[in-house]
Amino acid sequence: MTFTLYPDTRLALARDSLAGLSVGDALGSQFFVPGRQPADLAADRLPPPPWQWTDDTEMACSVVAALAEAGRIDRDVLALAFAERCEPYRGYGPGAVRILRLIRTGTPWPVAAAAAFDGQGSCGNGAAMRVGPLGAWFADSTSRAAAQARASAEVTHAHPEGVAGAVAVAVAAARAARARLDGDRPDPARLLAGVAAALDPATEVYRGVRDAARLLGRPLAEAVETLGNGSRVTAQDTVAFTLWVAATYLDDYPVAIRSCVEAGGDVDTTAAIVGSVVAAYTGVGTPGGVPTDWLAAREPLPDWVG
Repeated sequence: MTFTLYPDTRLALARDSLAGLSVGDALGSQFFVPGRQPADLAADRLPPPPWQWTDDTEMACSVVAALAEAGRIDRDVLALAFAERCEPYRGYGPGAVRILRLIRTGTPWPVAAAAAFDGQGSCGNGAAMRVGPLGAWFADSTSRAAAQARASAEVTHAHPEGVAGAVAVAVAAARAARARLDGDRPDPARLLAGVAAALDPATEVYRGVRDAARLLGRPLAEAVETLGNGSRVTAQDTVAFTLWVAATYLDDYPVAIRSCVEAGGDVDTTAAIVGSVVAAYTGVGTPGGVPTDWLAAREPLPDWVG
């Protein structure tokens, strides 16, 4: 069934996904503080506020601002926004800092992105971590979500795996938001199959998503052992695991985020990706959605997001 999504609805879906992303990012980052343990969150012992967000949220805010302004991704505009808003203390990796510095000082983004990692381009998880709200924006078209995710990734990630990671997360968020509009909780295996169908079968990200579907219903530790937990900070080591968590706990945001914390690794990024997909389905302040007290504990987002 086809339907029309009005701009206000698109923006509302993207903002809910951004809320889930930013809360997951900010809460996940608290577990890099010495002495803080996953058991604290499992026992509802929340870290003291404010929870500061990282580069994951800063870049996702630029994606949402770009969509709110133009309704689509203009790669030149987005690349410059990333570069000008980059605050290195937010946890940007050295590769990202170099790319964004080149763009900020006048290097065209295709040149800057292609030069990374000795000309291989970045396969890091950065393009995936920021793209969930874009997927929610395009809830009416997974093909547009995939195409726009690809455009948003290419300004910093020239490696096919980095781009595939962004496409996978965006399609998952689009399908989650569409299911919310339809009032239908999607079958986890069907959700992951839909993501896999949008990917290049030659990529490791595609194979990881297929493995994630095979591991549905298995323990968290087994999923981590097979899929990774982001500790290598690559799309290949991050995206399949996050989509396994999101598909498994799509209707329970707190449990989904706790699973990321328990898994360890690059917790702020895995929780950001999972949070963006799950919140596209659950919303904020709803049963199973982003808890309002968690949202209140998160550091406010930048004023320019709108």
